[in-house]
Amino acid sequence: MAEVAEPGFWDRALGGRLWRNVDFVRLWIGQTVSEAGTQVSQLAVPTVAILLLRATPFQVGLLTALEFLPFPVLGLVAGVYADRLRRRPLMIASDLGRMLALLTIPLAFSLGVLGIEQLYLVGLVVGVFNVFFGISYQSYLPALIERADLVEGNSKLEVSRSTAQLAGPAIAGVAIQVIGAARAIYIDAASFLVSAFTLWLIRRPEPEPSPVSGSVRTGFWHEMGEGIQVVTGNPTLWKIAGCTATANLGSNIAFAVELIFMYRNLHLAPGVVGLVFAVGSVGALLGAVLAAQVVARLGVGVTLLVSILGEGLLMATPLALYLNAPIFLSVLFFVQFLIGTPYNITQVSLRQAITPDRVQGRMNATMRTIVWGTIPIGSLLGGLLAGAIGVAPTIVLGGFISMLAAGWILAGPIRIRVQPDPVS
Repeated sequence: MAEVAEPGFWDRALGGRLWRNVDFVRLWIGQTVSEAGTQVSQLAVPTVAILLLRATPFQVGLLTALEFLPFPVLGLVAGVYADRLRRRPLMIASDLGRMLALLTIPLAFSLGVLGIEQLYLVGLVVGVFNVFFGISYQSYLPALIERADLVEGNSKLEVSRSTAQLAGPAIAGVAIQVIGAARAIYIDAASFLVSAFTLWLIRRPEPEPSPVSGSVRTGFWHEMGEGIQVVTGNPTLWKIAGCTATANLGSNIAFAVELIFMYRNLHLAPGVVGLVFAVGSVGALLGAVLAAQVVARLGVGVTLLVSILGEGLLMATPLALYLNAPIFLSVLFFVQFLIGTPYNITQVSLRQAITPDRVQGRMNATMRTIVWGTIPIGSLLGGLLAGAIGVAPTIVLGGFISMLAAGWILAGPIRIRVQPDPVS
């Protein structure tokens, strides 16, 4: 493949060729709206649990755990179907399913019958659809754009996610205070409808699913096993899996009780909490914009190492008790997201680039089963630990565990760089 002239900074971050790809822009718009809506629910749902239903730390941790439990349970199954079936219809169906599940929360609230059990059930149902959407989504991108454009595509999508993290919490904080936490969930439900519509508008034909080559045995379990082998047989992939899983374990121990710390220990209002996350998310936006330049200068391995170390900044969160809490937390999250955001862009682009298209779904499913499988464990541990040792020590411990994830990168191919074509 011929080399392309090195683009300038702003062209790399916000320009590039994908602006001219109408179908990618449709995907991009839909995901921008959907991510903003998701940010609203991520603040609104636990706020309902904490402030309206007076949930305990364990109940809040369980709420998060149930949303992510389907990944270790169904992830590998979803991966097989993401390679057997066309991925775009799976994504549309998942968007509509998430929309309907979320609508039941404000409806039950308006009828005066909302309870923590319903939040558990909705979280579980949304989690199931998240599994099928997330695996199909990561596997669909290499079929929509050229592999040489993957870093640009993932960077643009990460910019959208970071922008949503900037706007979403602020919207959520205002909406919670104006219309209430339960009714604010209408915003996320509507965003999934927008996402489904933009996906429906995409016109580029999706390649015919071909989960196995002509010389390989077919069968559900064999196909699942092949996806596992792709990850476990590749030292780069399984070390990325170990790194991300460790970081997710630690960060979710901390984040399981982060809102409890803000509401009950710091006595912050929902609007202030939303503003803190919004200001901190400016760092994520800048990190997404800078990601391609950082990779070009440092290489993939060093970028992964430096960015994953940023997770350890969570340990400083309890210092907010002794400082101006909103300002300190805003700065802390800004720096953490700025350093940490390039990790996701880099590791996802690397995974997509070195994996054949026919097994993209199963590779992503195996990776997500591993790396998201530690999220419910971390959330449950966070809730349990907060009851045993306190909320602040739990956050410190979670941040420390997250920082240990760097050991996986140190043990791996630090100098590796993304290649434009997959390994066959």
